[in-house]
Amino acid sequence: MTDGWNWRRPPSTHAPGEPYQPESHWWSEAQSDPWRDPYAASAVVLPPPPSTGGVPLDPAPDPDQPRRGQFSILAIALVTALLAGSVGGTLGFVFAVRGGYVEGGGTQLGASGQNVPESTQRDPDSLAGVAERVLPSVVTVRVSGAIGSGFVVSTDGYVITNDHVVESADDTLSVSFSDGSTASAKLVGRDPESDVAVIKVAKDGLTPVALGNSDEIAVGDPVLAFGSPLALVNTVTYGIVSAVDRTIQAGESGSTTRYYAAIQTDAAVNQGNSGGPLVSASGQVIGVNSVIRSVGNSDTEAGNIGLAFAIPINQAKRVAEDIIDTGKARRTVIGAEVTTGGTASGARLRKVEPAGPAATAGLRAGDVLTKIDGRPLEDGTDLIALVRKYAPGSTVAVEYRRGTKTASASVTLAADNN
Repeated sequence: MTDGWNWRRPPSTHAPGEPYQPESHWWSEAQSDPWRDPYAASAVVLPPPPSTGGVPLDPAPDPDQPRRGQFSILAIALVTALLAGSVGGTLGFVFAVRGGYVEGGGTQLGASGQNVPESTQRDPDSLAGVAERVLPSVVTVRVSGAIGSGFVVSTDGYVITNDHVVESADDTLSVSFSDGSTASAKLVGRDPESDVAVIKVAKDGLTPVALGNSDEIAVGDPVLAFGSPLALVNTVTYGIVSAVDRTIQAGESGSTTRYYAAIQTDAAVNQGNSGGPLVSASGQVIGVNSVIRSVGNSDTEAGNIGLAFAIPINQAKRVAEDIIDTGKARRTVIGAEVTTGGTASGARLRKVEPAGPAATAGLRAGDVLTKIDGRPLEDGTDLIALVRKYAPGSTVAVEYRRGTKTASASVTLAADNN
């Protein structure tokens, strides 16, 4: 074997000068095979030109001769360049304007080409739409230099507010509206224990608010609080219902003690919001803003910490109708006195009035009421606040403990005769 590096041509078998006679070969067409003789000199054989049938072929072009149509091509190229430059300049100007800068014209801030609304009108069902609808019915109540809030409940000028807003009212009582107009007002009546009062505004053509059903609200429902906190009129704040039937006791020492089975909300409420409406997302009043819980040591230091309480509108409406119709509100009672401290998990009846609602239902002094209409009672404050939430004549189910035994009863609540 060899790797081919010392390959040599094999010796020739014919004499020099003698014509070469190829041997016969085993393959066909050997005589016409250009590679049949590896020792033959190289030659290129061209095929004969094809027959043209007597028609002459076009001569080959002369490279030195000028090409025909060159001027036309140059003219088309020039026109194209001019058009491209014109279009490019126009587009550049448009993009410069849209981009915010035009030479000699200064800088344009913000996006252009957007449709700007012609007004700030909002969807009536949106929170902004609710605020727009309710604000004309909300008033700022001015009493002897102090400020509270209220809302119109009739076309002839009746306004609901808090009792503690108008408790020092005199002839200077007045209100102002969201449009800046003002009107004088007079006190119709007040109920210190429910903290509801009614005034009447000397103005016609008023738009009353829509009243909702406070028994149908639930924790988590969105709400809006309207009023004039810290004299900032036409203020609207937003939050949710944080709790329902939150029983609280309020009132300064030496004054009337007020009991609330209140709607709790985290909507920002401050001094001046008192008497203003708490409104659902559908635009219906569900409560009257009345009390706030604060870490301050005095009223002047009190401020919003997300704990505000409103009187349920069902109760406020009932009291207001009593005041308008009779000049006085009826107070709902169970016909028993309760202890307000010292009893765990329940309201102990200290005294039961003969023939009163509790006695008629079979309750006795010493019984401990643990539930009313399914709501647990922690102490006597809970019982008082929840009873006053109901209208006189309502029948409620109670559960109670007598000694070691538990029982239930149905009590038909009554109106206080005092």
